[in-house]
Amino acid sequence: MQEFDFIIIGAGSAGAVLANRLSANGRHQILLLEAGGTDRRLFVQMPIGYGKTYYDERVNWKYHTEPVPTLNNKPSYWPRGKVLGGSSSINAMVFVRGHPKDYDDWAVTAPGWGWADVAPIFKRMEAWDGTQHLQRGTDGLLSVHSTHNEVHPLCGHFIEASKQLQIPFNPDYNADEMEGAALYQITTQHGWRGSTARCYLHPALTRKNLTLETAAQVTKLHGNGSTIDRVDYRQNGKNVTAFARAEIIVCAGSVNTPQLLELSGIGNPAVIKPHGIKPIHHLPQVGENLSDHLGGDIVCKSRLPSLNEELRPLTGKLSAGLKYLFGRKGPLSLSVNQAGGFIRSQPDSDRPDLQLYFSPLSYTRAPVGTRPLINPDPFPGFLLGYNPCKPTSVGNIHIQSDDPFAAPSIQPNYLATGHDRHLMLKGMKLMRRYLQTESMQSLVEEEIYPGVSVQSDDELGQFISENAWTVFHPCGTCKMGADRNTSVVDARLKVHDLTGLRIADASVFPSIPTGNTNAPAIMVGEKAADLILEDYPL
Repeated sequence: MQEFDFIIIGAGSAGAVLANRLSANGRHQILLLEAGGTDRRLFVQMPIGYGKTYYDERVNWKYHTEPVPTLNNKPSYWPRGKVLGGSSSINAMVFVRGHPKDYDDWAVTAPGWGWADVAPIFKRMEAWDGTQHLQRGTDGLLSVHSTHNEVHPLCGHFIEASKQLQIPFNPDYNADEMEGAALYQITTQHGWRGSTARCYLHPALTRKNLTLETAAQVTKLHGNGSTIDRVDYRQNGKNVTAFARAEIIVCAGSVNTPQLLELSGIGNPAVIKPHGIKPIHHLPQVGENLSDHLGGDIVCKSRLPSLNEELRPLTGKLSAGLKYLFGRKGPLSLSVNQAGGFIRSQPDSDRPDLQLYFSPLSYTRAPVGTRPLINPDPFPGFLLGYNPCKPTSVGNIHIQSDDPFAAPSIQPNYLATGHDRHLMLKGMKLMRRYLQTESMQSLVEEEIYPGVSVQSDDELGQFISENAWTVFHPCGTCKMGADRNTSVVDARLKVHDLTGLRIADASVFPSIPTGNTNAPAIMVGEKAADLILEDYPL
């Protein structure tokens, strides 16, 4: 049996951070287990390559939810990173800290997680290359890139249209104020994807006290009584067991973390026992409290050139490739989610309730789940999108068998509440208001979908049910809190009443943040390292 001080399960957004921070002092022996493989792939490292990796089973779990009643009983496709860096290696790279009130809400049941506690961590982890600000960090490990001088010219029409709707331009939504129209900041480094694998893990792999095992899927956690101290994993057709002298930290993400706990007998016996698994620790909230952002969009044909002409024809692909090859510049070095912002659509909201997206390209001929971002429509086009920031619909993730290699059952329960349905409809109407602005009128040649024939609330609601899409932000399935009956881990990320086991990933979020979830997940990894090093001083 292998022995280490700490075993980290998952080399993703939080796990790669932990591997770096816990190994830095050279005194602790660390084992990092990753079910996926290397991130040394062109379409992982090239920012716009996520259009390929979203559907590449070599780096992607490619999950599908159960049929969702409010989405016309259709399943939703969920890409999740199965690679070094996890989902930070296949996401759209948009960097959003979240709203300060999000974290003050967390601190109600998880002291130490308020905005005053986490803001310094966000600052510490950032290597921000934009306009300097007292709240932004410049010497951290995570590269955060300002795109102000690189976005497509069509983004200017969106910003101007926002102003015409009384939505001011916000030059830095991660600084003083979150609200307003914006150009999105992305996690890239000198034109390469700035995943946690690139920024945190690879620099640490030269340390002799850090052992990385890839293609190593953990199948079960073991312990004695109230202690967890061993993991079983499968690698290259062999079963391996490793022992942790101090702790095991699960960083497998919002899908795989609750799955692993249930496979190990940790969770709700009513869920676990029917699959022939012996319950060893009763925690009824494992796999519950699932939250995700659901989005809608409008696609238009443009009077002016868009990214379509740069990325679809062979000559355009060659030009973009040369720009990238010789200078790490051009559209291949960016995300397609180039502009957007955060607004309060209702006067009584205490923080933004809608997030906006503007992409200067379109891909209407491919079904949702197979959109080829580097093979867009053969005409100029753009996308206007949005999602409610704080959905109240709650879902769950649970095992379907005792087979650790079988996908769990995922039921997001999108649009289960009147609050969420109201905001989805409100967001779609806002997109229509955008199209009526002077700035957009000069740009729009045709609304492709929903199309001008779709006008009434019922028609728009039906369109949403048929076309709404996940924004890929699942979280909360092992939520943090004070009560073991309503949460899974405490404020120090320790699993309630179990010694030797912590969780550090987006599954611990007590509620979904306002905005993209990757930056908060990385922050959880940073704070988890602080908590662990406090508990195990040199």
